[in-house]
Amino acid sequence: MAVASQGKKKRARIPGAKKIRGKELPAFTRQLAAMLSSGMPVVQTLNALEEQVANKHFKNVVAGVRVQIEGGSSFSDALTKYPDIFDDLYVNMMRAGEIGGLLAETTARIAGYLEASEKLRRKVVSAMTYPVIVLCIVFGITAGIILFVVPKFADIYGDMGAKLPAPTQFLVNVSHVTRHYSLYVAAGIVALVVAYGQYKKTEGGAYAIDKVRLKMPIVGELTQKVALARFASTFAQLMRSGVPILQSLDIVSFAVGNKVLGSILMKAKDFVERGEPLSKAIEKEKNFPRMLVHMLSAGEKTGRVEDMLDKISEFYDDEVEAMLAGMTSLIEPLLIVVLGVVVGGIVICLFMPIFKMHEIVSM
Repeated sequence: MAVASQGKKKRARIPGAKKIRGKELPAFTRQLAAMLSSGMPVVQTLNALEEQVANKHFKNVVAGVRVQIEGGSSFSDALTKYPDIFDDLYVNMMRAGEIGGLLAETTARIAGYLEASEKLRRKVVSAMTYPVIVLCIVFGITAGIILFVVPKFADIYGDMGAKLPAPTQFLVNVSHVTRHYSLYVAAGIVALVVAYGQYKKTEGGAYAIDKVRLKMPIVGELTQKVALARFASTFAQLMRSGVPILQSLDIVSFAVGNKVLGSILMKAKDFVERGEPLSKAIEKEKNFPRMLVHMLSAGEKTGRVEDMLDKISEFYDDEVEAMLAGMTSLIEPLLIVVLGVVVGGIVICLFMPIFKMHEIVSM
């Protein structure tokens, strides 16, 4: 059964879909699993959950799924009507659970996967929030000094008629351009942001950006480990749910969240289709560490691929957590240094002419 890529699906636009997937869907799936495990029929379960859902947009989605099932659709087919909420991974695991008669167990497995994924995402976002806030503060302070403080000093130095030191003159020039051409500067920044966003939406652009991201110091290593953790956990859940390996590779290539690793997995799919083990197909890829390849190979040889993938996922989850903890402890002093260098550098540039005048008077 072929899986359409997420980018090619006709999406039913659901307001706040990203927030629903992050906050509402894991809890909904866990409740769904609990009710199905107790023997409640799917329609009755959805009817009960519909009353409990607080988000009105998600409530409409649940109601829509229920109506589809009442009209004769299978649960998994009803979910495909809302790809913004229920992605290929969710739908295909549900379909495999329906076919195998293990819908409740599969739903519990999906719930565990979604909860673990959201936990990992929150850790990464939490670690990145503090530096982003501090950098915004640095930018705000710098902009305030350049727009309001530097012009006052420039007027004073202009009245003196003295030749300014190169760093001070550069700062005055930056202030002049920013103040008198602020609309053009703002338009240029907006144009760059829009161009970047449009470029990122293209296949080539997204691939190039992800490739650069993997090569960045520290960030690249973190990005790689997060993607490998997603690969292992997603692949393990799909295999355990009975989704065919080729179909699983289609889904995992999107789930890893990195175009470079995703393209490697799509190429590996061709090798697997010819009868090669997956470990053999990715063994020469530098973005898949040797340790991962060896563990995957051992799982393939012993027939315990899912268990080995779970161990790989746990290993990289621990690696990500350790990296985030280390980054968090280093970021605070580093950002203080950056703040001091930027603001202190501007202040020194502003007062350099005064220091020079003091030297002249002392002579």
